[in-house]
Amino acid sequence: MKIGIITDFVDGNLGGIGTYTHNLIQQLNEIDEFNQYYLIHGESKDIQVYKTNEEILIKKYSFSKGSRSIWRYFSTPLKLKSMKQLDIVHDTYEIGPLSFKMPFKRIITVHDLSPFLFPDTFSSSTVLLHKILFSKTLRSVDKIITVSESSKYDLVTHFNVSEDKIKVIFNGVDTKFRPLTKDIINEFLRTYNINFHFILYVGTLEPRKNLPTLLKAYHQLKKRNINHKLVIAGKKGWKYQEIFETIDKLNLKDDIIFTGYVPENYLPALYNAADVFVYPSIYEGFGLPPLEAMACGTPVITSNTSSLPEVVGNAGIMVDPNNIDMLATAMYEVLTDDSLMKEMTKKGLDRAKLFGWKSCAVETLKVYEEFSSNNS
Repeated sequence: MKIGIITDFVDGNLGGIGTYTHNLIQQLNEIDEFNQYYLIHGESKDIQVYKTNEEILIKKYSFSKGSRSIWRYFSTPLKLKSMKQLDIVHDTYEIGPLSFKMPFKRIITVHDLSPFLFPDTFSSSTVLLHKILFSKTLRSVDKIITVSESSKYDLVTHFNVSEDKIKVIFNGVDTKFRPLTKDIINEFLRTYNINFHFILYVGTLEPRKNLPTLLKAYHQLKKRNINHKLVIAGKKGWKYQEIFETIDKLNLKDDIIFTGYVPENYLPALYNAADVFVYPSIYEGFGLPPLEAMACGTPVITSNTSSLPEVVGNAGIMVDPNNIDMLATAMYEVLTDDSLMKEMTKKGLDRAKLFGWKSCAVETLKVYEEFSSNNS
């Protein structure tokens, strides 16, 4: 079969969808000797997956802030309509070119339904596009992959999608996320000028990640004579002003370190260096950072909502993301109890072994092959 995969999210800083797409393609290339993959994107990039697969380059015009939207919803559908040689096209984002009638089988991955469940945490344009295109896309495509049972439940409940049309395939964790030697960790700490113990958060700065609550819980923690700093690693998203307002209000400026976007090659050392990883997100379709932290042996505290219990299981501590006291207490207990910390490290390492990108690719390939057998 000739299988197209839309890869525009790989072209920028990876982020969640880019990480998923990149790892899926890498593993498909390793396990699949029979099918030909065509990577559909907008601009040439010096990235290995483009060197090992065929490319379909559809020009992206960068004359406006909304160039990605123009590319996804106008340029690409027009081009793909003529791609009769492709048997399947898989879009790893939930809305885009496959909303339109095409001469091949269509598959999408739905990571979460946050633009509908938490519209206030997104830009108005993103919410509007989802309102216009999402239901249409769900009806148009032949198969829907979700990355958790939680996201499947949301699709069935809120959009009345047949369960038979949905396949749950968990994300994986890259093998680079593992316990590292002290020498590697210390080299990273020197690079980032970190010479203190710290609590870690990794993710975009946006409302859904619930960082003001983390800051308030951290403020309580400091009152219990915990001297760890809080490292927040991630790029600015949108509506992040409340984060900095909370820091000013609680006088935490000297205790919070913003690293900005941390390159992928540095992330494993960052997780390894932290004493505890805290991720109080209100809603996640999967939640890769807690899994990456567990794979590095770092104790994890996260929310008891959406898909996060599916990922963390009994290996971490789960709290109500709106309960500041509970979050502060959980951090205090981990940081003051060595035996608890060691137990969480062991459980986390064992839990992370259940999630691999290879198994994600194997299950995805089975979805592709369903169409091959149906057409034979």
